[in-house]
Amino acid sequence: MSLPSFRPGIDGAAHGSPEDHAIAVAPGSQVAVVTLGDLVGISADEERRHFLGELDGVGVWAVDVPADADLPLAPLIMTHGTLGDQWWTIAGRAVQISQWWRTHRYCGSCGKRNELRDSERALGCDDCKQLAYPRLAPAVIVLIHRDRELLLARGRSFGAPMYSTLAGFVEPGESLEECVAREVREEVGVEVDEITYRTSQPWPFPHSLMIGFTARWASGDIAIDESEIVDAQWFPVDELPNIPPPFAISRWLIDGHIDSLV
Repeated sequence: MSLPSFRPGIDGAAHGSPEDHAIAVAPGSQVAVVTLGDLVGISADEERRHFLGELDGVGVWAVDVPADADLPLAPLIMTHGTLGDQWWTIAGRAVQISQWWRTHRYCGSCGKRNELRDSERALGCDDCKQLAYPRLAPAVIVLIHRDRELLLARGRSFGAPMYSTLAGFVEPGESLEECVAREVREEVGVEVDEITYRTSQPWPFPHSLMIGFTARWASGDIAIDESEIVDAQWFPVDELPNIPPPFAISRWLIDGHIDSLV
């Protein structure tokens, strides 16, 4: 059986019925998948509703709700197991759109109130004509390999004793490949080559686009940046530590590389 087809869009004029899907979004990236009808009396302000598209012809909305809303809210990062790939990705889109609306209510240039534009996903100032689009921060994430070993690191921000691939945000004026080489050098002190694009994943924590690469170790010994990394080691592919869950791009890179060795 094929998955329902999601078609992104910004014009929800033909929708808005109580049966439409709704992703309720509360502060702290808390989400609940409900219907617009379920939100009657909770979020009546139409400005808080953002049309996301259609799922098999049924409208899908992001709806900003208060933190104390009487809904089965749960942190987005914890809901993949119950929502599944497609709904989790749509919920991530909803979180990013809602957060963008919350944080760009006023013009960053003149301070006047921004208004939603009809023709594009933008908030605009009628006075100075400044436009604010949803924020998106590109970040590279890279799996470093050496023969049958993988270089994995444990970041200071990790909430669990887990090892993962290296990642970092792209700087202005920098290509993706240059970012990979710089981040690896800064975080673990080694040089890499054969930098190869593999895949990408939207990562709404809070508004990243993860761009995945593999790279071959070229030279150098591990020397960690202790401000960001707790530990980094070479691990044989058949003796890996605790690694990220299957829905994370870091796990895709790890599993994909191991599969290529067979």
